[in-house]
Amino acid sequence: MNKQQRFEHILAWFETNMPVAESELVFADPFQCLVAVMLSAQCTDKRVNMVTPALFEAYPTPEALAKATSDEVFEYVKSVSYPRSKAEHLVQMAQRLVDVYGGQVPDNIDDLQTLQGVGRKTANVVCAVIWNQPTMAVDTHIFRVSERLGLTTNSKNPLQTEKALVQYIPADIIPKAHHWLLLHGRYVCQARKPQCEQCGLAQYCRYYEKN
Repeated sequence: MNKQQRFEHILAWFETNMPVAESELVFADPFQCLVAVMLSAQCTDKRVNMVTPALFEAYPTPEALAKATSDEVFEYVKSVSYPRSKAEHLVQMAQRLVDVYGGQVPDNIDDLQTLQGVGRKTANVVCAVIWNQPTMAVDTHIFRVSERLGLTTNSKNPLQTEKALVQYIPADIIPKAHHWLLLHGRYVCQARKPQCEQCGLAQYCRYYEKN
């Protein structure tokens, strides 16, 4: 099976078995999405969803968050990973969002990355989830799953994985494919104990072939 065929089989399986694949973060608008994604870095979506209701009630808009101090925001996010730096980044992000972008979340990767605390992965997620753009955010789950399935080969970093995936995945399904791979890694192809015997992709998987 060549790489093109592997992609086609795997994408077809996901389309049949996971027709609906969406972010598990809870948000109501682009601003809330950006905040939630920033908080989710190296933290579970479940934990973020426990924190954001009170945070969004206190700071429902970029303008409200821009007026807060990082110490005030810290009290809302202290149970997530790296709460001090995330609190600082959230306030700085909101201030720039208000000062430079009129309180509107940018709809492109370059502008998003000018916001404090927003790297390429976060920008890709926002563009895919909010604007349905063909951007592939690569987290630890997607990096691992792509290598195990054989969609990528010996990728050295997330950017290499991102480029390899977007080369073979049709642009119109890239936003959904991001969630396919992420959710598969979160619940099936787990880091320590991949559930290969229950995995419907085993017949196409390079990792399963080897083990």
